[in-house]
Amino acid sequence: MGRKMKLSLRGEYALRALLVLGLNYGDDVVRIQTISDQQNIPKKFLEQILNDLKSIGAVSSRRGAVGGYRLARPPQNITLASVVRHIEGALAPVSCVSDRFYERCTCPDEARCPIRSIMKGVREAVVDIMEKTTVADLCEQARTLAQEPSAALDFSI
Repeated sequence: MGRKMKLSLRGEYALRALLVLGLNYGDDVVRIQTISDQQNIPKKFLEQILNDLKSIGAVSSRRGAVGGYRLARPPQNITLASVVRHIEGALAPVSCVSDRFYERCTCPDEARCPIRSIMKGVREAVVDIMEKTTVADLCEQARTLAQEPSAALDFSI
């Protein structure tokens, strides 16, 4: 069975780590312990995720006592779609509507399947939003929510 669009803990942690790095874009590197503490992500798991994000050129790292991570590109140049596809696979609720991870339907008539037809619309809506949304947008949303009275968000270092 193909992978479908369901954000796993790994995918959520990747976006949360990118949020912290995005909010600190332009500063020096952010220590992995800082990201781990702010986002309540186990450090070893976070290391794996950040290394995975390095492989697609989303983050870069510096080793050593003053080491850490930073975004490798401006936050407006990293789409949520690119990150989620890399971490999770397809942005489709069922694999028979995926452009990149297509698997033949098990239904009797794929061309006339009403479920497939609806799910294709769902996929297109998800792709449209995820392709248009960047790490910069995620950061802007965090800043907006932090200004609301009930919010207690602070991702700066």
